[in-house]
Amino acid sequence: MDQQQTIDYIKKYVEDLMAFFDLNITAEVSIEDDILIVKIPSTQYNSLLIGRGAETLRSIQHLLSSLLRNSNAAVERVNLDIADYKQQHAEKLAEKARGWFQEVRDTGESKTLDLNAADRWTVHHAAHDFNDIETHSEGEGRDRRLVISLKD
Repeated sequence: MDQQQTIDYIKKYVEDLMAFFDLNITAEVSIEDDILIVKIPSTQYNSLLIGRGAETLRSIQHLLSSLLRNSNAAVERVNLDIADYKQQHAEKLAEKARGWFQEVRDTGESKTLDLNAADRWTVHHAAHDFNDIETHSEGEGRDRRLVISLKD
């Protein structure tokens, strides 16, 4: 399946899935940096589709990724966002990160955080604006943690 076929396939699948909830929506699907970007607009079912702690959103994203893997699609990585939830979450987390960076500056002590992979990436990315702060991840799998510290 080439890139356009992959986009069309996932767009139809997502729109059919939303039809199950009686939602007549148009999903926005594109490919950026070998990642399929799927955006579902805001609906009356946002909380149901996103779920507690975004568990449902992540489950749908995993389902889409599995579909692509099993279909020999041009891309297999998927980033699903529903009602801009992920974008808003990343902006809030980046703001928190700036506070953590200031805390590390003030105390001089490293800070270790238990964050999921996407949130660790957001904090790593936010640290690029601070030339005296460095971030790195330690551990493996579910035990992976983010460490924020002052540069030597």
